[in-house]
Amino acid sequence: MASTSPVDAQAAVSLRGVTKYYGAVHAVDGVDLDIARGEIFGLIGHNGAGKSTLFKMMLGLEAATSGDIVLGGAPVRGRGFRAARRHIGYLPENVVLYDNLSGLETLHFFARLKHAPLEQCPGLLERVGLAHALKRPVREYSKGMRQRLGFAQALLGAPQVLFLDEPTNGLDPQAIRDFYATLRTLQAGGVTVVITSHILAELQERVDRLAIMANGRIQALGSVQALRDQAQMPLVFDLALEPGCAQAVSEALHGATGAAAEPTTGGLRLACPREHKMAVLAALAPFGTQVRDLALREPSLEDLFFGFSD
Repeated sequence: MASTSPVDAQAAVSLRGVTKYYGAVHAVDGVDLDIARGEIFGLIGHNGAGKSTLFKMMLGLEAATSGDIVLGGAPVRGRGFRAARRHIGYLPENVVLYDNLSGLETLHFFARLKHAPLEQCPGLLERVGLAHALKRPVREYSKGMRQRLGFAQALLGAPQVLFLDEPTNGLDPQAIRDFYATLRTLQAGGVTVVITSHILAELQERVDRLAIMANGRIQALGSVQALRDQAQMPLVFDLALEPGCAQAVSEALHGATGAAAEPTTGGLRLACPREHKMAVLAALAPFGTQVRDLALREPSLEDLFFGFSD
């Protein structure tokens, strides 16, 4: 059923009732979504969940079967979208480059396609850590270097909205750290980032909000903390205890939360609802140094992903 609410013209990206059908296959099935200006937004899902199709429709690379998409204030199906596309950057999952061109020549090629100033290119190569290789042919680039060159291509023309599909594929840990630092700098300048990745731990602390897709629909939407609240998954306390006090601590925890603690090597493990967190700490306080250590584990983004998408 199509949404009856209007698209949000103030959002960087706004979708209402968006569908994409391939015969009997509903790749995207009635998606409503608003992505705020200046937001780093994550889109995650199993293979075949519909996220890549949704990406292509937001970029205007594939037409929706039905529904409305507005990007940068311009309807994707409208005549004004050609001008709006000049303010969009896109890094596809599989970057295809010309091996015989140098890094700088590659950026010059894409800059001409996008009508971006050629003077930007050396600075962008420096920004992504390729200044030392700007004259080397792309065939000599490693996978990570090709990915960084693709990212530089996406930054041509100072885009206001960036679509990044598996952008850290092939990057080493330092390059990943630098990549997200660049995204935060861009965000501070008002750039909106839409990012999809299968590396959920990487996204967990780096997106403002995210959507979990399954079967062509958005199953959950919000910040990681909001999704934790929505999923009502338990907190897990791992306690390291002095010998001989496990029984007394277990009884105290059961009295405070109604949950039974499980014995572990050297202590106890307790899973309980989030609202009991302070009650657990209060129950442990009388035991003082008999509690040698405490580790608290929140549900991870991976836990949330499987909870909402399975």
